[in-house]
Amino acid sequence: MKRFFGVTVAWLAVGFALPLPALAAAPPNVLIVIADQWRAQAFGFAGDTNVKTPNFDRFERECVNFTQAVAGMPVCSPTRASLLTGQRPQTHGIFINDVPLNPNAVTIAKELKAAGYDTGCIGKWHVDGHGRLNFIPRERRQGFDYWKVLECAHAYNRSPYYADGPEKLQWEGYDALAQTRDAQQYLRDHGKPGSKPFLLWMAWGPPHNPYETAPEKYRAMYSAENIKLHPNVPPEMAKVARGWFAGYYAHCTALDDYFADLLKTLDETGLASNTIVVFTSDHGDMLGSHAQQRKQRPWEESVRVPMLFRVPESLGVKPRRVPGTINTEDVMPTLLGLCGRTIPKTVEGFDFSSYLRGGTDPSGGATIIRCTSPFGEFTRERGGKEYREVRTARYSYARDLNGPWLLYDNEKDPFQLENLAGKPAHAKLEAELDALLKKKLAEQHDEFLPGAEYLKKWGWVVDASGTASTK
Repeated sequence: MKRFFGVTVAWLAVGFALPLPALAAAPPNVLIVIADQWRAQAFGFAGDTNVKTPNFDRFERECVNFTQAVAGMPVCSPTRASLLTGQRPQTHGIFINDVPLNPNAVTIAKELKAAGYDTGCIGKWHVDGHGRLNFIPRERRQGFDYWKVLECAHAYNRSPYYADGPEKLQWEGYDALAQTRDAQQYLRDHGKPGSKPFLLWMAWGPPHNPYETAPEKYRAMYSAENIKLHPNVPPEMAKVARGWFAGYYAHCTALDDYFADLLKTLDETGLASNTIVVFTSDHGDMLGSHAQQRKQRPWEESVRVPMLFRVPESLGVKPRRVPGTINTEDVMPTLLGLCGRTIPKTVEGFDFSSYLRGGTDPSGGATIIRCTSPFGEFTRERGGKEYREVRTARYSYARDLNGPWLLYDNEKDPFQLENLAGKPAHAKLEAELDALLKKKLAEQHDEFLPGAEYLKKWGWVVDASGTASTK
């Protein structure tokens, strides 16, 4: 399989072979910022000439940028549960939205709290599964103490949230701005002498649709007529896609400004030099590519996510772009590794902390993307189906329950316009990737069963509209 591992091996050969340093005298703080449905391609630094993200563009130059990062199951709740636990969806059971994560789960917040950290959570949660607008009691907060959270809502202006009690509160104005201001105060409070190290998890709702609800200042920056679309958006969808993008980009640019405010507060409080900052998303957004909308799809616009790690110099990590195939479940163990903590036996993801310092890719150069039970806008009635996809630094290969489905050379065909699956000229490549996919699935004890089998196992119910619930 030299053809798709060669790039990674060659790159690492000129990489940064750094010695493993001792941890800083003070344990590093951790700030995790999650945007909902922000695809990896929608940044200036990623080559998007439409969107204005000057602050993220500067931040990216200070980071290790995992240019091939994916959401292992590109749906809201599964990704968030995997980020928290370091487990894959079929293990923690959150392979559809709106079902509960076990309150006894081993999470990054619980692990760092046990190590003496303060823990805070602000914004969207979406792993409680007891109603999107309901209060979440402390015993289901997965180790977070400071708490200003709503399970899920996509009304971004004057949206509700809960703190310690069941009284429903309200963010003033555009909630991403209000949440950012609250996070800034949390940072100021932890920049005072004698403060404990902290883990702060902040999750914005945008740029997830509705696209048209960003502040007017940002909506005025984008004209639908001027949007340049990917060539994989069919002509019949061009007009509506440009309208979506104008609003989507407005959200993105608003968040770009707010993220700059967070970084400024880190600098002003003196916390920046000892704070690991991670920016990522739970999944991408098709926005008309391949005539598709939203998430859960196997194509790049859905599965690829931003994955930026800014790590203090004291931890021996140099900013650069890397092709390592990091997945959602790898973030939790990587952060624990950077913090010098023991990784729990419950964790299935890989610890990329050594790779960040110049070591080898622990994934072996390939990772798995799953769709276990099509739901929501990707129901079977709308073309959805179960799949398993292996993603290397160059290739995407997916099988559905009936056999090979998709094969793309993302280096030669970044917009995935030509499906190579089933073509005789690419039979050898397809066989190699199929073998790799099956090997990975066997290692991960994934039998690739019909979605109904997993729903039955966990007791989840999905109605005709795609809405999930517990029995």
